[in-house]
Amino acid sequence: MKRHLNTLFVTTQKSYLRKEGEAVVVRVEKEEKLRVPLHNLGGIVCFGRVSLSPALMGKCGQEGVAITLLDENGRFRARVTGFTPGNVLLRREQYRRADGAEEATEIARNLVAAKIANARSVVARMLRDHPESGGYADLDAAARRLAQQVEDARAAPDVERARGVEGEAANTYFGVFNELITSREDTFRFEKRNRRPPLDPVNALLSFVYAMLGHDARAACEAAGLDPEVGFLHADRPGRPGLALDLMEPLRPFLADRLVLSLINRGQVAPKGFTTAESGAVRMDDDTRKTVLTAFQKRKQETITHPFLNEKTTVGLIVHLQARLLARYLRGELDTHPAFVWS
Repeated sequence: MKRHLNTLFVTTQKSYLRKEGEAVVVRVEKEEKLRVPLHNLGGIVCFGRVSLSPALMGKCGQEGVAITLLDENGRFRARVTGFTPGNVLLRREQYRRADGAEEATEIARNLVAAKIANARSVVARMLRDHPESGGYADLDAAARRLAQQVEDARAAPDVERARGVEGEAANTYFGVFNELITSREDTFRFEKRNRRPPLDPVNALLSFVYAMLGHDARAACEAAGLDPEVGFLHADRPGRPGLALDLMEPLRPFLADRLVLSLINRGQVAPKGFTTAESGAVRMDDDTRKTVLTAFQKRKQETITHPFLNEKTTVGLIVHLQARLLARYLRGELDTHPAFVWS
């Protein structure tokens, strides 16, 4: 469990939260682990098997401290609030900026620039760790193009151009993605990005991990009081969580792509774990899916130093922190939108 910004995240399973005076007390197997003054909190986010006393829930509702319940994988279950006038103001500001060309462009280009910078970091890491790679020249050229495309994204005059730069960068990045795969198995050869359905094992893995990351991003929006349907980079479309997709874009290379490459290159997934349907769609068997899920959860438990907050956090909480930083930006508490950039 850890506090970030003004939010208490409780990830320890079988934790019990109760009210004692004006404080929140977190106990695990009757042992006190943490005590936080309630007036210091704006929200409590509970992952998995975490219980709260009725007295604490009532006090949080009275004081405007939102309680968000997620499952162990970060999928949204429920949000418990009292009267929350701040949320409607936050969402109105979100809608206003999403409709404003200049405001939406600023956020969109920050997201695209961060995504491209993180993709470049994946390529640069391969260049550093495997200088003997046969595709070194192609990777080096791609890294140079991606660096220029970061600047192109930052200079985008409107959302449409930011989307165009994102597409160009995706072509650059996925054009050398096969060079990032060190496995000698022909099954894991990557030709191009495809989806709905994925037509090869690499794309099947990417799509599956992206879907899990998308669930986390949507939960993060809900937990922060944002509308997951209304984004800045992604256009509104019925049934599409535009803001959740916005939030996950910079995290695709950092979390999802690196995880897929690691699973393949370390031999944690095998060709026999994939089957091809008559339609051409490639699917994972249950064992492979379990391997990916386990690796994803393990990855989210790793710790890094957040580049903007400059404090330790688990990888799994990054998307939640980004949602809250976006909310702070929309409320005028930050001068700029700090998209996540990994280095």
